[in-house]
Amino acid sequence: MTYVLTVIGAPGSRTLDSALLDAARDALAAAGAIAGPTDWLNPGDACDIPFESSIAENAEAAVRDRLGDAPVDLMAQARDGRRKSLLLADMESTIIAQEMIDELAEAAGTGEQVAKLTARTMAGELNFAEALRARVALIEGLPVTTLDEAATRVTFNPGALTLVRTMRANGAYTALVSGGFTHFLGPVREACGFHEARGNRLLTADGRLTGGVAEPILGPDAKQAALLELAEQQSLAPADACAVGDGANDLGMVQAAGLGVGYRAKPLLREAARVAIDHGDLTALLFLQGYRSSEFQD
Repeated sequence: MTYVLTVIGAPGSRTLDSALLDAARDALAAAGAIAGPTDWLNPGDACDIPFESSIAENAEAAVRDRLGDAPVDLMAQARDGRRKSLLLADMESTIIAQEMIDELAEAAGTGEQVAKLTARTMAGELNFAEALRARVALIEGLPVTTLDEAATRVTFNPGALTLVRTMRANGAYTALVSGGFTHFLGPVREACGFHEARGNRLLTADGRLTGGVAEPILGPDAKQAALLELAEQQSLAPADACAVGDGANDLGMVQAAGLGVGYRAKPLLREAARVAIDHGDLTALLFLQGYRSSEFQD
Protein backbone atom coordinates (compact mmCIF):
# COMPACT_ATOMS: atom_id res chain seq x y z
CA MET A 1 0.00 0.00 0.00
CA THR A 2 1.26 3.50 -0.89
CA TYR A 3 -0.14 5.44 2.07
CA VAL A 4 -0.81 4.79 5.71
CA LEU A 5 -3.34 6.28 8.12
CA THR A 6 -2.06 6.24 11.70
CA VAL A 7 -4.70 6.43 14.44
CA ILE A 8 -3.62 7.09 18.03
CA GLY A 9 -5.54 7.21 21.30
CA ALA A 10 -4.45 8.12 24.82
CA PRO A 11 -2.03 5.54 26.24
CA GLY A 12 -3.85 2.72 27.98
CA SER A 13 -7.29 4.01 26.97
CA ARG A 14 -8.01 1.20 24.50
CA THR A 15 -9.93 3.81 22.49
CA LEU A 16 -9.29 2.08 19.18
CA ASP A 17 -12.08 -0.48 19.16
CA SER A 18 -13.67 -2.28 16.21
CA ALA A 19 -16.47 0.29 15.86
CA LEU A 20 -14.05 3.20 15.58
CA LEU A 21 -11.80 1.42 13.09
CA ASP A 22 -14.79 0.29 11.03
CA ALA A 23 -15.90 3.93 10.85
CA ALA A 24 -12.41 4.95 9.71
CA ARG A 25 -12.43 2.27 7.02
CA ASP A 26 -15.89 3.33 5.84
CA ALA A 27 -14.65 6.91 5.54
CA LEU A 28 -11.61 5.82 3.55
CA ALA A 29 -13.83 3.83 1.19
CA ALA A 30 -16.21 6.77 0.77
CA ALA A 31 -13.19 8.92 -0.18
CA GLY A 32 -12.25 6.42 -2.88
CA ALA A 33 -9.40 4.77 -0.97
CA ILE A 34 -8.71 1.03 -0.82
CA ALA A 35 -7.69 0.01 2.70
CA GLY A 36 -5.51 -2.91 3.73
CA PRO A 37 -5.55 -4.84 7.02
CA THR A 38 -5.04 -3.05 10.32
CA ASP A 39 -1.46 -3.15 11.58
CA TRP A 40 -1.33 -2.70 15.36
CA LEU A 41 1.58 -0.60 16.63
CA ASN A 42 0.30 -0.91 20.19
CA PRO A 43 -2.87 -2.97 20.62
CA GLY A 44 -5.89 -0.83 21.44
CA ASP A 45 -3.94 2.43 21.47
CA ALA A 46 -2.23 2.93 18.08
CA CYS A 47 -2.47 1.36 14.65
CA ASP A 48 -1.72 1.85 10.98
CA ILE A 49 -4.30 1.37 8.25
CA PRO A 50 -2.48 1.13 4.90
CA PHE A 51 -4.40 2.38 1.90
CA GLU A 52 -4.22 3.30 -1.76
CA SER A 53 -5.62 6.66 -2.84
CA SER A 54 -5.06 9.29 -5.47
CA ILE A 55 -5.36 12.09 -2.91
CA ALA A 56 -4.25 11.10 0.61
CA GLU A 57 -5.23 14.46 2.12
CA ASN A 58 -8.85 13.88 1.08
CA ALA A 59 -8.79 10.48 2.77
CA GLU A 60 -7.48 11.99 6.01
CA ALA A 61 -10.12 14.72 6.00
CA ALA A 62 -12.84 12.17 5.35
CA VAL A 63 -11.77 10.09 8.35
CA ARG A 64 -11.65 13.17 10.58
CA ASP A 65 -15.18 14.11 9.55
CA ARG A 66 -16.48 10.59 10.13
CA LEU A 67 -14.89 10.17 13.56
CA GLY A 68 -16.09 13.58 14.73
CA ASP A 69 -15.04 14.28 18.32
CA ALA A 70 -13.62 10.81 19.01
CA PRO A 71 -10.58 11.24 21.31
CA VAL A 72 -7.95 10.19 18.77
CA ASP A 73 -5.10 11.77 16.85
CA LEU A 74 -4.57 10.77 13.25
CA MET A 75 -2.45 11.44 10.19
CA ALA A 76 -2.31 10.10 6.64
CA GLN A 77 1.06 10.09 4.90
CA ALA A 78 3.18 8.24 2.36
CA ARG A 79 4.68 5.03 3.69
CA ASP A 80 8.10 5.79 2.22
CA GLY A 81 10.25 8.19 4.21
CA ARG A 82 8.09 8.29 7.32
CA ARG A 83 10.96 7.45 9.69
CA LYS A 84 12.97 10.57 10.41
CA SER A 85 16.69 10.91 11.03
CA LEU A 86 16.63 14.25 12.85
CA LEU A 87 14.58 15.34 15.87
CA LEU A 88 14.23 18.92 17.05
CA ALA A 89 12.13 19.54 20.14
CA ASP A 90 11.04 22.57 22.08
CA MET A 91 11.60 22.21 25.82
CA GLU A 92 8.97 24.05 27.88
CA SER A 93 5.41 22.71 27.73
CA THR A 94 6.70 20.14 25.23
CA ILE A 95 9.49 17.97 26.63
CA ILE A 96 8.89 19.27 30.15
CA ALA A 97 5.58 20.31 31.69
CA GLN A 98 6.70 23.70 33.02
CA GLU A 99 7.38 27.20 31.69
CA MET A 100 10.50 27.93 33.74
CA ILE A 101 10.30 31.71 33.45
CA ASP A 102 6.91 31.45 35.14
CA GLU A 103 8.43 29.30 37.91
CA LEU A 104 11.13 31.91 38.52
CA ALA A 105 8.61 34.74 38.47
CA GLU A 106 6.63 33.06 41.25
CA ALA A 107 9.75 33.23 43.41
CA ALA A 108 10.23 36.89 42.46
CA GLY A 109 6.64 37.81 43.33
CA THR A 110 5.78 38.70 39.73
CA GLY A 111 4.20 35.38 38.79
CA GLU A 112 0.84 36.60 37.56
CA GLN A 113 2.33 39.38 35.44
CA VAL A 114 4.91 37.12 33.81
CA ALA A 115 2.47 34.25 33.23
CA LYS A 116 0.18 36.57 31.29
CA LEU A 117 3.07 37.69 29.11
CA THR A 118 4.12 34.08 28.55
CA ALA A 119 0.60 33.05 27.49
CA ARG A 120 0.32 35.95 25.05
CA THR A 121 3.79 35.19 23.63
CA MET A 122 3.02 31.51 23.05
CA ALA A 123 -0.26 32.50 21.40
CA GLY A 124 1.66 34.69 18.94
CA GLU A 125 0.29 37.97 20.22
CA LEU A 126 3.67 39.43 21.25
CA ASN A 127 7.11 39.60 19.65
CA PHE A 128 9.10 36.79 21.25
CA ALA A 129 12.39 38.64 21.84
CA GLU A 130 10.74 41.77 23.21
CA ALA A 131 8.46 39.77 25.47
CA LEU A 132 11.37 37.66 26.75
CA ARG A 133 13.35 40.77 27.66
CA ALA A 134 10.31 42.18 29.47
CA ARG A 135 9.74 38.96 31.40
CA VAL A 136 13.38 38.57 32.38
CA ALA A 137 13.41 42.16 33.65
CA LEU A 138 10.65 41.16 36.05
CA ILE A 139 12.86 38.57 37.76
CA GLU A 140 15.81 40.92 38.32
CA GLY A 141 17.60 40.39 41.60
CA LEU A 142 16.72 36.74 42.14
CA PRO A 143 19.59 34.74 43.63
CA VAL A 144 21.13 32.30 41.16
CA THR A 145 20.38 29.57 43.70
CA THR A 146 16.69 30.08 42.87
CA LEU A 147 17.37 28.54 39.45
CA ASP A 148 18.74 25.42 41.11
CA GLU A 149 15.66 25.19 43.30
CA ALA A 150 13.36 25.63 40.31
CA ALA A 151 15.24 22.92 38.41
CA THR A 152 14.26 20.37 41.09
CA ARG A 153 10.60 20.93 40.17
CA VAL A 154 11.03 20.03 36.49
CA THR A 155 8.82 17.15 35.36
CA PHE A 156 8.88 15.45 31.99
CA ASN A 157 5.81 15.13 29.83
CA PRO A 158 4.73 11.51 29.28
CA GLY A 159 6.72 9.82 26.55
CA ALA A 160 9.43 12.48 26.35
CA LEU A 161 12.35 10.28 27.38
CA THR A 162 11.09 7.37 25.29
CA LEU A 163 10.79 9.57 22.20
CA VAL A 164 14.34 10.86 22.38
CA ARG A 165 15.97 7.59 23.42
CA THR A 166 14.16 5.55 20.77
CA MET A 167 15.00 7.88 17.91
CA ARG A 168 18.60 8.16 19.05
CA ALA A 169 18.90 4.37 19.36
CA ASN A 170 17.75 4.14 15.75
CA GLY A 171 20.39 6.53 14.47
CA ALA A 172 18.60 9.88 14.58
CA TYR A 173 20.38 13.07 15.62
CA THR A 174 18.45 14.78 18.43
CA ALA A 175 18.47 18.43 19.48
CA LEU A 176 16.66 20.40 22.16
CA VAL A 177 16.01 23.88 20.73
CA SER A 178 14.35 26.24 23.17
CA GLY A 179 13.61 29.86 23.88
CA GLY A 180 14.14 28.86 27.51
CA PHE A 181 17.28 29.09 29.57
CA THR A 182 20.54 27.16 29.38
CA HIS A 183 20.51 26.61 33.15
CA PHE A 184 17.61 24.18 32.67
CA LEU A 185 18.47 22.94 29.19
CA GLY A 186 21.60 21.14 30.34
CA PRO A 187 19.96 18.81 32.86
CA VAL A 188 17.00 18.16 30.53
CA ARG A 189 19.34 17.34 27.65
CA GLU A 190 21.30 14.91 29.81
CA ALA A 191 18.22 13.19 31.27
CA CYS A 192 16.60 12.65 27.88
CA GLY A 193 19.74 11.90 25.91
CA PHE A 194 19.62 14.72 23.37
CA HIS A 195 22.85 15.12 21.42
CA GLU A 196 22.78 18.89 21.94
CA ALA A 197 20.75 21.75 23.38
CA ARG A 198 20.39 25.38 22.35
CA GLY A 199 18.72 28.15 24.34
CA ASN A 200 19.02 31.56 25.95
CA ARG A 201 21.40 32.55 28.76
CA LEU A 202 20.35 34.60 31.76
CA LEU A 203 22.86 37.26 32.78
CA THR A 204 24.15 37.26 36.35
CA ALA A 205 26.35 39.39 38.57
CA ASP A 206 27.39 38.84 42.18
CA GLY A 207 25.27 35.72 42.43
CA ARG A 208 22.04 37.35 41.29
CA LEU A 209 20.08 37.77 38.05
CA THR A 210 20.69 41.16 36.44
CA GLY A 211 17.32 41.23 34.68
CA GLY A 212 19.00 40.79 31.32
CA VAL A 213 19.41 37.99 28.81
CA ALA A 214 22.38 37.41 26.51
CA GLU A 215 22.03 38.51 22.92
CA PRO A 216 21.23 37.39 20.31
CA ILE A 217 18.04 35.87 21.64
CA LEU A 218 17.12 32.43 20.35
CA GLY A 219 13.61 32.94 19.02
CA PRO A 220 11.39 31.65 16.22
CA ASP A 221 13.78 32.45 13.36
CA ALA A 222 16.70 30.81 15.17
CA LYS A 223 14.67 27.65 15.76
CA GLN A 224 13.93 27.32 12.06
CA ALA A 225 17.54 28.14 11.21
CA ALA A 226 18.69 25.43 13.64
CA LEU A 227 16.63 22.84 11.79
CA LEU A 228 18.09 23.81 8.43
CA GLU A 229 21.62 23.98 9.84
CA LEU A 230 21.44 20.60 11.57
CA ALA A 231 19.88 18.96 8.53
CA GLU A 232 22.78 20.20 6.40
CA GLN A 233 25.34 19.08 9.01
CA GLN A 234 23.83 15.59 9.03
CA SER A 235 23.61 15.49 5.20
CA LEU A 236 19.81 15.36 5.43
CA ALA A 237 16.92 17.26 3.88
CA PRO A 238 14.38 19.14 6.04
CA ALA A 239 11.91 16.45 4.98
CA ASP A 240 14.01 13.99 7.01
CA ALA A 241 13.34 15.92 10.23
CA CYS A 242 10.70 15.65 12.92
CA ALA A 243 10.05 18.85 14.88
CA VAL A 244 7.69 19.28 17.83
CA GLY A 245 6.59 22.26 19.87
CA ASP A 246 3.60 23.88 21.51
CA GLY A 247 3.72 27.62 20.86
CA ALA A 248 3.87 30.29 18.19
CA ASN A 249 7.66 30.54 18.49
CA ASP A 250 7.87 26.95 17.20
CA LEU A 251 5.91 27.72 14.04
CA GLY A 252 8.79 28.09 11.55
CA MET A 253 10.65 25.04 12.86
CA VAL A 254 7.54 22.86 12.78
CA GLN A 255 6.50 23.99 9.30
CA ALA A 256 10.01 23.39 7.90
CA ALA A 257 10.14 19.77 9.09
CA GLY A 258 8.96 16.77 7.14
CA LEU A 259 6.99 15.72 10.23
CA GLY A 260 5.89 18.90 12.00
CA VAL A 261 3.96 18.27 15.21
CA GLY A 262 2.00 20.53 17.52
CA TYR A 263 1.92 18.91 20.96
CA ARG A 264 -0.97 20.18 23.10
CA ALA A 265 -0.42 23.22 20.93
CA LYS A 266 -1.73 26.76 21.19
CA PRO A 267 -4.28 27.53 18.43
CA LEU A 268 -1.88 29.30 16.04
CA LEU A 269 0.58 26.39 15.95
CA ARG A 270 -2.14 23.76 16.10
CA GLU A 271 -3.69 25.04 12.89
CA ALA A 272 -0.36 25.35 11.08
CA ALA A 273 1.26 22.05 12.12
CA ARG A 274 0.99 19.04 9.83
CA VAL A 275 -0.38 17.02 12.74
CA ALA A 276 -1.67 17.92 16.20
CA ILE A 277 -1.25 15.58 19.15
CA ASP A 278 -4.10 16.32 21.54
CA HIS A 279 -4.75 12.87 23.01
CA GLY A 280 -1.63 10.71 22.70
CA ASP A 281 1.57 11.40 24.61
CA LEU A 282 4.96 12.11 23.02
CA THR A 283 5.32 8.48 21.94
CA ALA A 284 2.69 9.41 19.34
CA LEU A 285 5.58 10.87 17.34
CA LEU A 286 7.09 7.39 17.24
CA PHE A 287 3.84 5.77 16.13
CA LEU A 288 3.57 8.36 13.34
CA GLN A 289 6.98 7.14 12.14
CA GLY A 290 5.86 3.51 12.21
CA TYR A 291 7.63 2.44 15.39
CA ARG A 292 5.97 -0.33 17.38
CA SER A 293 5.77 -0.15 21.16
CA SER A 294 8.03 -3.22 21.28
CA GLU A 295 10.79 -1.06 19.74
CA PHE A 296 10.59 1.68 22.37
CA GLN A 297 13.66 2.53 24.44
CA ASP A 298 12.51 3.58 27.90
